[in-house]
Amino acid sequence: MAIKLENVGIAVRDIEAAIAFFTDLGLTVVGRETVSGEWTDTAVGLDGNHAKIAMLQTPDGHGRLELFEYIHPQAIETDPTRPNDIGMHRVAFSVDDIDKALEVAAKHGCHPLRGVATYQDIYKLTYLRGPSGILVMLAEELKKD
Repeated sequence: MAIKLENVGIAVRDIEAAIAFFTDLGLTVVGRETVSGEWTDTAVGLDGNHAKIAMLQTPDGHGRLELFEYIHPQAIETDPTRPNDIGMHRVAFSVDDIDKALEVAAKHGCHPLRGVATYQDIYKLTYLRGPSGILVMLAEELKKD
């Protein structure tokens, strides 16, 4: 059986703010739609499912995020995920300039949880809170072949 990762789906409070954040980091919107109906109820497992969705893609064409903002049923606010919580954890991106990526994130009010770390002179990396409290990891490879 062949398998490949299709996308990572993230429910957000404000889809426009999330799109602005991720497109400023370099992703591209490849589709937007508002979905509802029996097929979405069945696929998602929620009666009356109605949501705004946007599909974003990384510049290399391999990574995709599907953002969705629920219209119905009402979105449920929870405490933001912490790095040690069980379950869906974070979305990670390789960047060629972590300082520049952090400048972009700061324009959206998003800052590192603690700072930028260096792992064995191989990576500079950090976790930050993105829109709707999403944990986002940014990593810059220091030693390139």
